Amino acid sequence: MKSIKALLITTLFTPLYAHQPVDSLKYNIEIGSTLSSGNYSPLWLTANRFGITGNENKFAYMHAGAEWSKSFQKSWNINAGLDLAGGKNLSSNFWIQQAYVDISWKKLTLSIGSKERTGQPLDKNEKLTSGWMVEGTNMRPIPQIRLEIKNYLYIPGTKNWVAFKGHMCYGYFTDGNWQENFVSSGKFFTKDVLYHSKSLMIRLGNKESLPLEFEFGMLTAAQFGGKRMIKNSDGSVSLIKDMPDSFKDFWKIFIPKRGDGLENVQGNHCGSWNFALNYYLGNWKFRTYLEHYFEDHSQMFWQYGRWKDGHIGIEVNLPQNKWISTIIWEGLNTTDQTGPILYDGIAGSFTDLQMSGCDNYYTNGEYLGWQNYGNSLGHPFLLGPTYNTDRTNEIKGCRVKAQHIGIMGKPSEVWNWRILLSHTRNWGSYQNPFNEMKKQFSSLLEVTYLPKQLKGWSFSASVAVDRGAYPGNSTGGMLIIKRSGGFEL
Repeated sequence: MKSIKALLITTLFTPLYAHQPVDSLKYNIEIGSTLSSGNYSPLWLTANRFGITGNENKFAYMHAGAEWSKSFQKSWNINAGLDLAGGKNLSSNFWIQQAYVDISWKKLTLSIGSKERTGQPLDKNEKLTSGWMVEGTNMRPIPQIRLEIKNYLYIPGTKNWVAFKGHMCYGYFTDGNWQENFVSSGKFFTKDVLYHSKSLMIRLGNKESLPLEFEFGMLTAAQFGGKRMIKNSDGSVSLIKDMPDSFKDFWKIFIPKRGDGLENVQGNHCGSWNFALNYYLGNWKFRTYLEHYFEDHSQMFWQYGRWKDGHIGIEVNLPQNKWISTIIWEGLNTTDQTGPILYDGIAGSFTDLQMSGCDNYYTNGEYLGWQNYGNSLGHPFLLGPTYNTDRTNEIKGCRVKAQHIGIMGKPSEVWNWRILLSHTRNWGSYQNPFNEMKKQFSSLLEVTYLPKQLKGWSFSASVAVDRGAYPGNSTGGMLIIKRSGGFEL
Protein backbone atom coordinates (compact mmCIF):
# COMPACT_ATOMS: atom_id res chain seq x y z
CA MET A 1 0.00 0.00 0.00
CA LYS A 2 2.88 2.41 0.77
CA SER A 3 4.35 1.75 -2.67
CA ILE A 4 0.99 2.37 -4.35
CA LYS A 5 0.48 5.57 -2.35
CA ALA A 6 3.96 6.83 -3.27
CA LEU A 7 3.34 6.05 -6.93
CA LEU A 8 0.03 7.95 -6.91
CA ILE A 9 1.62 11.00 -5.26
CA THR A 10 4.50 10.99 -7.75
CA THR A 11 2.19 10.59 -10.72
CA LEU A 12 -0.26 13.27 -9.66
CA PHE A 13 2.03 15.94 -8.26
CA THR A 14 5.33 15.71 -10.17
CA PRO A 15 3.91 17.49 -13.27
CA LEU A 16 2.55 20.19 -10.97
CA TYR A 17 5.92 20.77 -9.31
CA ALA A 18 7.70 20.63 -12.66
CA HIS A 19 5.73 23.64 -13.86
CA GLN A 20 6.06 25.70 -10.68
CA PRO A 21 8.33 28.76 -10.71
CA VAL A 22 11.96 28.00 -9.84
CA ASP A 23 13.98 30.50 -7.84
CA SER A 24 17.74 29.93 -7.49
CA LEU A 25 20.94 31.70 -6.52
CA LYS A 26 24.46 30.94 -7.78
CA TYR A 27 27.71 32.42 -6.55
CA ASN A 28 31.37 32.34 -7.51
CA ILE A 29 34.67 33.55 -6.08
CA GLU A 30 37.93 33.50 -8.02
CA ILE A 31 41.44 34.49 -6.95
CA GLY A 32 44.37 34.52 -9.37
CA SER A 33 48.02 35.50 -9.29
CA THR A 34 50.76 35.59 -11.94
CA LEU A 35 54.52 35.97 -11.79
CA SER A 36 56.64 36.27 -14.95
CA SER A 37 60.23 36.98 -15.94
CA GLY A 38 59.80 39.35 -18.88
CA ASN A 39 58.60 42.91 -19.29
CA TYR A 40 55.11 41.50 -19.85
CA SER A 41 53.28 38.38 -18.77
CA PRO A 42 53.10 35.67 -21.44
CA LEU A 43 50.21 36.28 -23.83
CA TRP A 44 48.08 33.29 -22.82
CA LEU A 45 48.12 34.30 -19.17
CA THR A 46 46.41 37.57 -20.09
CA ALA A 47 44.41 37.18 -23.33
CA ASN A 48 40.78 36.07 -23.69
CA ARG A 49 39.96 36.39 -19.99
CA PHE A 50 37.31 39.15 -20.29
CA GLY A 51 39.80 41.87 -19.34
CA ILE A 52 40.11 40.77 -15.72
CA THR A 53 43.84 40.05 -15.91
CA GLY A 54 46.68 42.47 -16.68
CA ASN A 55 49.73 42.22 -18.92
CA GLU A 56 52.42 43.33 -16.45
CA ASN A 57 54.96 40.71 -15.43
CA LYS A 58 53.24 40.22 -12.10
CA PHE A 59 49.66 40.87 -11.09
CA ALA A 60 46.94 39.53 -8.82
CA TYR A 61 43.16 39.75 -8.95
CA MET A 62 40.01 38.76 -7.14
CA HIS A 63 36.68 38.24 -8.86
CA ALA A 64 33.46 37.55 -6.97
CA GLY A 65 29.80 37.63 -7.87
CA ALA A 66 26.35 36.14 -7.71
CA GLU A 67 23.50 35.41 -10.14
CA TRP A 68 19.83 35.15 -9.25
CA SER A 69 17.48 33.27 -11.55
CA LYS A 70 13.74 32.85 -11.51
CA SER A 71 11.53 31.05 -13.99
CA PHE A 72 7.82 31.67 -14.34
CA GLN A 73 4.93 30.03 -16.06
CA LYS A 74 4.34 30.67 -19.76
CA SER A 75 8.10 30.47 -20.56
CA TRP A 76 9.20 33.66 -18.81
CA ASN A 77 12.60 33.86 -17.05
CA ILE A 78 14.59 36.53 -15.24
CA ASN A 79 18.33 36.41 -14.55
CA ALA A 80 20.21 39.10 -12.66
CA GLY A 81 23.91 39.14 -11.87
CA LEU A 82 26.51 41.27 -10.12
CA ASP A 83 30.27 40.62 -10.28
CA LEU A 84 32.99 42.75 -8.69
CA ALA A 85 36.69 42.58 -9.52
CA GLY A 86 39.90 44.21 -8.42
CA GLY A 87 43.55 43.63 -7.74
CA LYS A 88 47.12 44.78 -8.23
CA ASN A 89 48.83 45.89 -11.49
CA LEU A 90 45.58 45.77 -13.47
CA SER A 91 43.86 48.35 -15.69
CA SER A 92 41.82 49.39 -12.62
CA ASN A 93 42.20 48.76 -8.91
CA PHE A 94 38.49 47.97 -8.50
CA TRP A 95 35.56 47.82 -10.89
CA ILE A 96 32.15 46.30 -11.60
CA GLN A 97 32.81 43.46 -14.03
CA GLN A 98 29.18 42.45 -14.50
CA ALA A 99 25.87 44.05 -13.53
CA TYR A 100 22.94 42.92 -15.64
CA VAL A 101 19.31 41.91 -15.82
CA ASP A 102 18.10 39.47 -18.50
CA ILE A 103 14.37 39.18 -19.16
CA SER A 104 13.57 36.22 -21.43
CA TRP A 105 10.47 34.84 -23.08
CA LYS A 106 11.19 31.50 -24.70
CA LYS A 107 14.35 32.20 -26.78
CA LEU A 108 13.96 35.99 -26.97
CA THR A 109 15.99 37.94 -24.37
CA LEU A 110 16.23 41.58 -23.40
CA SER A 111 19.59 42.05 -21.67
CA ILE A 112 20.37 45.29 -19.83
CA GLY A 113 23.78 46.03 -18.34
CA SER A 114 27.33 44.79 -18.43
CA LYS A 115 27.73 41.04 -19.02
CA GLU A 116 30.48 38.64 -20.08
CA ARG A 117 29.46 37.23 -23.44
CA THR A 118 31.21 34.63 -25.56
CA GLY A 119 32.07 35.41 -29.15
CA GLN A 120 28.64 35.48 -30.69
CA PRO A 121 27.46 35.02 -33.32
CA LEU A 122 30.12 32.56 -34.59
CA ASP A 123 30.59 29.86 -31.97
CA LYS A 124 34.16 28.82 -31.24
CA ASN A 125 35.64 26.73 -28.46
CA GLU A 126 36.12 29.34 -25.74
CA LYS A 127 38.89 27.37 -23.97
CA LEU A 128 40.95 26.64 -27.10
CA THR A 129 40.35 29.33 -29.71
CA SER A 130 42.85 32.11 -30.26
CA GLY A 131 40.00 34.63 -30.43
CA TRP A 132 37.37 36.45 -32.47
CA MET A 133 37.96 39.19 -35.03
CA VAL A 134 35.30 41.80 -34.16
CA GLU A 135 34.46 41.26 -30.49
CA GLY A 136 35.06 38.35 -28.17
CA THR A 137 36.37 37.34 -24.78
CA ASN A 138 39.51 39.51 -24.85
CA MET A 139 37.69 42.64 -23.65
CA ARG A 140 36.05 43.87 -20.49
CA PRO A 141 32.24 43.84 -20.96
CA ILE A 142 30.60 46.94 -22.45
CA PRO A 143 27.38 48.11 -20.71
CA GLN A 144 24.52 47.92 -23.21
CA ILE A 145 20.85 47.37 -23.94
CA ARG A 146 20.64 44.22 -26.03
CA LEU A 147 17.77 42.36 -27.71
CA GLU A 148 18.84 38.89 -28.82
CA ILE A 149 18.03 35.33 -29.75
CA LYS A 150 21.15 33.67 -28.34
CA ASN A 151 20.53 30.13 -29.57
CA TYR A 152 19.27 28.99 -32.93
CA LEU A 153 15.48 29.14 -33.33
CA TYR A 154 13.82 26.97 -35.97
CA ILE A 155 11.70 28.79 -38.53
CA PRO A 156 8.15 27.35 -38.55
CA GLY A 157 7.25 25.37 -41.64
CA THR A 158 10.83 24.34 -42.48
CA LYS A 159 10.64 20.98 -40.65
CA ASN A 160 13.67 21.93 -38.54
CA TRP A 161 15.87 22.49 -41.59
CA VAL A 162 16.27 26.27 -41.23
CA ALA A 163 17.07 28.15 -38.02
CA PHE A 164 18.32 31.62 -37.15
CA LYS A 165 19.78 33.66 -34.29
CA GLY A 166 20.87 37.27 -33.91
CA HIS A 167 21.05 40.37 -31.79
CA MET A 168 20.94 44.17 -31.83
CA CYS A 169 22.33 46.45 -29.13
CA TYR A 170 23.46 49.95 -28.18
CA GLY A 171 25.98 50.56 -25.42
CA TYR A 172 28.49 52.90 -23.81
CA PHE A 173 32.28 52.74 -23.45
CA THR A 174 33.26 53.44 -19.83
CA ASP A 175 37.04 53.64 -20.36
CA GLY A 176 37.32 57.40 -20.98
CA ASN A 177 39.06 58.08 -17.67
CA TRP A 178 41.39 55.13 -18.24
CA GLN A 179 42.38 56.54 -21.63
CA GLU A 180 43.01 59.97 -20.13
CA ASN A 181 45.29 58.50 -17.47
CA PHE A 182 47.04 56.17 -19.92
CA VAL A 183 48.02 58.44 -22.82
CA SER A 184 51.08 60.66 -22.63
CA SER A 185 51.05 64.43 -23.25
CA GLY A 186 50.33 65.47 -26.81
CA LYS A 187 48.35 62.26 -27.48
CA PHE A 188 44.67 61.94 -28.34
CA PHE A 189 42.00 59.98 -26.48
CA THR A 190 38.21 59.68 -26.48
CA LYS A 191 35.49 59.94 -23.85
CA ASP A 192 31.77 59.13 -23.64
CA VAL A 193 31.88 57.04 -26.83
CA LEU A 194 28.76 55.07 -27.75
CA TYR A 195 28.66 51.51 -29.06
CA HIS A 196 26.45 49.56 -31.46
CA SER A 197 26.47 46.02 -32.81
CA LYS A 198 24.09 43.65 -34.56
CA SER A 199 24.23 40.20 -36.09
CA LEU A 200 22.22 37.62 -37.98
CA MET A 201 23.16 33.98 -38.50
CA ILE A 202 21.29 31.33 -40.51
CA ARG A 203 21.72 27.59 -40.06
CA LEU A 204 20.71 25.10 -42.75
CA GLY A 205 20.44 21.43 -41.93
CA ASN A 206 18.70 18.83 -39.81
CA LYS A 207 21.30 16.52 -38.30
CA GLU A 208 18.60 13.99 -37.39
CA SER A 209 18.07 13.43 -41.11
CA LEU A 210 21.45 14.45 -42.56
CA PRO A 211 24.62 14.75 -40.39
CA LEU A 212 25.63 18.05 -41.98
CA GLU A 213 24.92 21.69 -41.06
CA PHE A 214 25.92 24.93 -42.73
CA GLU A 215 25.95 28.29 -40.91
CA PHE A 216 26.41 31.74 -42.41
CA GLY A 217 25.74 35.34 -41.48
CA MET A 218 27.15 38.73 -40.59
CA LEU A 219 28.21 40.70 -37.52
CA THR A 220 28.75 44.48 -37.56
CA ALA A 221 29.89 46.80 -34.77
CA ALA A 222 30.59 50.51 -34.46
CA GLN A 223 31.76 53.36 -32.25
CA PHE A 224 30.00 56.73 -32.50
CA GLY A 225 29.30 59.89 -30.54
CA GLY A 226 31.58 60.92 -27.71
CA LYS A 227 34.39 63.45 -27.57
CA ARG A 228 37.86 63.47 -29.08
CA MET A 229 40.32 65.01 -26.61
CA ILE A 230 44.04 65.83 -26.38
CA LYS A 231 46.22 65.67 -23.30
CA ASN A 232 48.26 68.83 -22.79
CA SER A 233 51.83 69.01 -21.49
CA ASP A 234 50.67 70.31 -18.10
CA GLY A 235 48.31 67.33 -17.64
CA SER A 236 45.15 69.24 -18.53
CA VAL A 237 42.94 68.16 -21.43
CA SER A 238 41.34 70.05 -24.32
CA LEU A 239 38.34 69.22 -26.43
CA ILE A 240 39.21 68.67 -30.10
CA LYS A 241 35.86 67.52 -31.44
CA ASP A 242 32.40 66.81 -30.06
CA MET A 243 31.06 64.03 -32.27
CA PRO A 244 27.32 63.84 -33.03
CA ASP A 245 25.10 61.61 -30.90
CA SER A 246 21.55 62.83 -31.52
CA PHE A 247 18.62 60.47 -32.04
CA LYS A 248 19.07 60.52 -35.83
CA ASP A 249 22.71 59.54 -35.38
CA PHE A 250 21.62 56.26 -33.81
CA TRP A 251 19.85 55.49 -37.08
CA LYS A 252 22.88 56.53 -39.14
CA ILE A 253 24.93 53.98 -37.21
CA PHE A 254 22.32 51.23 -37.53
CA ILE A 255 22.37 51.64 -41.33
CA PRO A 256 25.77 53.28 -41.99
CA LYS A 257 25.24 56.69 -43.58
CA ARG A 258 27.41 59.71 -44.25
CA GLY A 259 27.39 62.17 -41.38
CA ASP A 260 26.76 65.90 -41.68
CA GLY A 261 29.90 67.63 -42.96
CA LEU A 262 31.76 64.31 -43.34
CA GLU A 263 33.23 62.74 -46.47
CA ASN A 264 32.74 59.19 -45.15
CA VAL A 265 30.10 57.36 -43.18
CA GLN A 266 29.60 58.46 -39.61
CA GLY A 267 31.36 56.57 -36.80
CA ASN A 268 33.96 53.81 -36.77
CA HIS A 269 32.54 50.64 -38.33
CA CYS A 270 33.81 47.09 -38.64
CA GLY A 271 32.35 43.64 -39.03
CA SER A 272 32.74 40.09 -40.24
CA TRP A 273 31.18 37.59 -42.57
CA ASN A 274 30.88 34.29 -40.69
CA PHE A 275 30.68 30.76 -42.07
CA ALA A 276 30.76 27.31 -40.45
CA LEU A 277 30.27 23.72 -41.57
CA ASN A 278 29.47 20.98 -39.03
CA TYR A 279 29.68 17.26 -39.77
CA TYR A 280 28.56 14.56 -37.33
CA LEU A 281 29.96 11.03 -37.59
CA GLY A 282 28.70 8.86 -34.77
CA ASN A 283 30.11 10.40 -31.59
CA TRP A 284 32.60 12.48 -33.57
CA LYS A 285 32.01 16.10 -34.56
CA PHE A 286 34.02 17.99 -37.17
CA ARG A 287 33.63 21.75 -37.49
CA THR A 288 35.29 24.19 -39.88
CA TYR A 289 34.75 27.95 -39.74
CA LEU A 290 35.76 31.18 -41.42
CA GLU A 291 35.50 34.69 -40.00
CA HIS A 292 36.23 37.29 -42.69
CA TYR A 293 36.93 40.71 -41.17
CA PHE A 294 36.15 44.05 -42.86
CA GLU A 295 36.16 47.74 -41.96
CA ASP A 296 34.48 49.16 -45.08
CA HIS A 297 33.04 48.14 -48.44
CA SER A 298 36.51 47.37 -49.85
CA GLN A 299 36.73 44.16 -47.79
CA MET A 300 33.01 43.69 -47.24
CA PHE A 301 32.42 42.48 -50.79
CA TRP A 302 34.59 41.25 -53.68
CA GLN A 303 35.10 44.72 -55.10
CA TYR A 304 38.91 44.29 -54.96
CA GLY A 305 39.12 40.59 -55.73
CA ARG A 306 38.99 37.54 -53.52
CA TRP A 307 39.13 37.81 -49.76
CA LYS A 308 42.64 37.37 -48.37
CA ASP A 309 42.11 38.38 -44.74
CA GLY A 310 40.32 36.30 -42.15
CA HIS A 311 40.39 33.78 -39.34
CA ILE A 312 39.88 30.12 -40.27
CA GLY A 313 39.67 27.08 -38.03
CA ILE A 314 39.13 23.34 -37.83
CA GLU A 315 37.75 21.76 -34.65
CA VAL A 316 37.54 18.04 -33.97
CA ASN A 317 35.54 16.73 -31.00
CA LEU A 318 36.54 13.16 -30.27
CA PRO A 319 34.25 10.51 -28.78
CA GLN A 320 34.83 9.53 -25.16
CA ASN A 321 38.59 9.55 -24.79
CA LYS A 322 40.65 9.31 -21.64
CA TRP A 323 43.22 11.94 -22.61
CA ILE A 324 42.09 14.10 -25.56
CA SER A 325 38.55 15.42 -26.06
CA THR A 326 39.01 18.36 -28.49
CA ILE A 327 41.65 19.55 -30.95
CA ILE A 328 41.59 22.77 -32.96
CA TRP A 329 43.82 24.42 -35.54
CA GLU A 330 43.41 28.06 -36.56
CA GLY A 331 45.05 30.36 -39.07
CA LEU A 332 44.92 34.16 -39.12
CA ASN A 333 45.80 36.65 -41.85
CA THR A 334 45.33 40.44 -41.65
CA THR A 335 48.18 41.53 -43.95
CA ASP A 336 46.17 42.47 -47.07
CA GLN A 337 43.74 45.16 -45.84
CA THR A 338 42.89 45.88 -49.53
CA GLY A 339 46.46 46.92 -50.24
CA PRO A 340 48.59 49.88 -49.11
CA ILE A 341 46.92 52.61 -51.19
CA LEU A 342 44.11 54.89 -50.04
CA TYR A 343 43.02 57.60 -52.47
CA ASP A 344 39.60 59.30 -52.33
CA GLY A 345 40.03 61.23 -55.60
CA ILE A 346 38.94 64.53 -54.06
CA ALA A 347 41.97 66.78 -53.75
CA GLY A 348 44.11 65.19 -56.47
CA SER A 349 44.12 65.29 -60.26
CA PHE A 350 42.13 62.11 -60.77
CA THR A 351 38.77 63.19 -59.44
CA ASP A 352 37.00 60.15 -60.90
CA LEU A 353 39.37 57.66 -59.24
CA GLN A 354 38.81 56.22 -55.79
CA MET A 355 40.80 53.41 -54.14
CA SER A 356 39.71 52.31 -50.66
CA GLY A 357 42.79 50.48 -49.45
CA CYS A 358 45.11 50.86 -46.48
CA ASP A 359 42.34 49.91 -44.04
CA ASN A 360 44.57 50.04 -40.93
CA TYR A 361 42.64 47.44 -38.93
CA TYR A 362 41.62 48.27 -35.34
CA THR A 363 42.79 51.91 -35.55
CA ASN A 364 40.50 54.71 -36.70
CA GLY A 365 41.33 58.32 -37.48
CA GLU A 366 38.59 59.64 -35.20
CA TYR A 367 38.11 56.94 -32.57
CA LEU A 368 41.70 55.65 -32.32
CA GLY A 369 42.11 52.05 -31.11
CA TRP A 370 39.39 49.39 -31.38
CA GLN A 371 39.89 48.61 -27.68
CA ASN A 372 38.42 48.75 -24.20
CA TYR A 373 40.62 49.45 -21.17
CA GLY A 374 43.72 48.78 -23.25
CA ASN A 375 42.72 45.37 -24.65
CA SER A 376 41.78 44.74 -28.26
CA LEU A 377 38.04 44.30 -28.66
CA GLY A 378 38.78 41.64 -31.25
CA HIS A 379 41.68 39.26 -31.75
CA PRO A 380 44.46 39.34 -29.10
CA PHE A 381 47.19 38.72 -31.70
CA LEU A 382 46.62 42.38 -32.68
CA LEU A 383 48.02 43.65 -29.39
CA GLY A 384 46.11 46.39 -27.55
CA PRO A 385 47.39 49.82 -26.50
CA THR A 386 48.65 48.55 -23.12
CA TYR A 387 51.68 47.19 -25.00
CA ASN A 388 52.53 50.63 -26.45
CA THR A 389 55.58 52.08 -24.70
CA ASP A 390 54.80 55.53 -26.16
CA ARG A 391 51.35 55.34 -24.50
CA THR A 392 49.25 55.96 -27.60
CA ASN A 393 45.73 54.65 -27.99
CA GLU A 394 46.18 52.67 -31.21
CA ILE A 395 46.90 49.15 -32.45
CA LYS A 396 50.46 49.30 -33.78
CA GLY A 397 50.83 45.74 -35.08
CA CYS A 398 47.73 45.11 -37.19
CA ARG A 399 49.30 43.24 -40.14
CA VAL A 400 49.64 39.69 -38.80
CA LYS A 401 49.94 36.11 -40.00
CA ALA A 402 49.50 33.42 -37.35
CA GLN A 403 49.09 29.69 -36.71
CA HIS A 404 47.45 28.36 -33.57
CA ILE A 405 46.84 24.92 -32.05
CA GLY A 406 44.70 24.10 -29.02
CA ILE A 407 44.24 20.71 -27.35
CA MET A 408 42.33 19.77 -24.22
CA GLY A 409 41.36 16.62 -22.37
CA LYS A 410 39.74 15.22 -19.26
CA PRO A 411 41.61 12.14 -18.01
CA SER A 412 39.27 11.75 -15.02
CA GLU A 413 36.36 13.37 -13.22
CA VAL A 414 38.73 15.46 -11.12
CA TRP A 415 41.44 16.40 -13.65
CA ASN A 416 41.40 18.33 -16.94
CA TRP A 417 44.05 20.10 -18.95
CA ARG A 418 44.63 22.24 -22.04
CA ILE A 419 47.55 23.29 -24.23
CA LEU A 420 47.75 26.40 -26.45
CA LEU A 421 50.55 26.86 -29.00
CA SER A 422 50.73 29.96 -31.24
CA HIS A 423 53.18 31.45 -33.71
CA THR A 424 52.74 34.95 -35.14
CA ARG A 425 54.54 37.13 -37.67
CA ASN A 426 53.87 40.86 -37.46
CA TRP A 427 54.73 43.61 -39.96
CA GLY A 428 53.28 46.57 -38.04
CA SER A 429 50.89 48.67 -40.15
CA TYR A 430 50.97 50.24 -43.62
CA GLN A 431 51.28 53.71 -42.08
CA ASN A 432 53.99 52.73 -39.57
CA PRO A 433 55.64 49.46 -40.57
CA PHE A 434 58.13 47.78 -38.28
CA ASN A 435 61.79 47.98 -39.34
CA GLU A 436 61.68 44.23 -39.75
CA MET A 437 59.10 41.47 -39.48
CA LYS A 438 58.71 40.42 -35.84
CA LYS A 439 58.08 36.80 -34.85
CA GLN A 440 56.51 35.61 -31.62
CA PHE A 441 55.87 32.16 -30.13
CA SER A 442 53.33 31.87 -27.29
CA SER A 443 52.41 28.76 -25.31
CA LEU A 444 50.35 27.65 -22.33
CA LEU A 445 50.00 24.44 -20.32
CA GLU A 446 47.14 24.51 -17.81
CA VAL A 447 46.05 21.75 -15.41
CA THR A 448 42.86 21.97 -13.32
CA TYR A 449 41.98 19.87 -10.28
CA LEU A 450 38.39 19.57 -8.98
CA PRO A 451 38.55 17.52 -5.77
CA LYS A 452 35.53 15.37 -4.95
CA GLN A 453 36.02 16.05 -1.25
CA LEU A 454 35.69 19.82 -1.83
CA LYS A 455 32.61 20.14 -4.02
CA GLY A 456 32.51 23.43 -5.91
CA TRP A 457 36.24 24.09 -5.56
CA SER A 458 38.77 24.06 -8.41
CA PHE A 459 42.50 24.71 -8.52
CA SER A 460 44.26 25.62 -11.78
CA ALA A 461 48.00 25.88 -12.33
CA SER A 462 49.47 27.24 -15.58
CA VAL A 463 52.91 27.58 -17.08
CA ALA A 464 53.40 29.82 -20.13
CA VAL A 465 56.41 30.61 -22.29
CA ASP A 466 56.73 33.44 -24.84
CA ARG A 467 59.71 33.84 -27.16
CA GLY A 468 60.07 36.53 -29.78
CA ALA A 469 60.28 40.23 -30.53
CA TYR A 470 56.67 41.42 -30.15
CA PRO A 471 55.86 41.77 -27.31
CA GLY A 472 59.01 39.88 -26.18
CA ASN A 473 60.44 37.01 -24.14
CA SER A 474 58.71 35.94 -20.97
CA THR A 475 58.28 32.84 -18.81
CA GLY A 476 55.58 32.81 -16.17
CA GLY A 477 53.14 30.90 -14.06
CA MET A 478 49.60 31.45 -12.85
CA LEU A 479 47.61 29.96 -9.98
CA ILE A 480 43.81 30.29 -9.89
CA ILE A 481 41.52 29.15 -7.06
CA LYS A 482 37.75 29.11 -7.65
CA ARG A 483 34.75 28.42 -5.47
CA SER A 484 31.29 28.21 -6.97
CA GLY A 485 27.96 26.89 -5.85
CA GLY A 486 24.29 27.57 -5.67
CA PHE A 487 20.96 26.54 -4.22
CA GLU A 488 17.24 26.87 -4.86
CA LEU A 489 15.44 29.53 -2.90
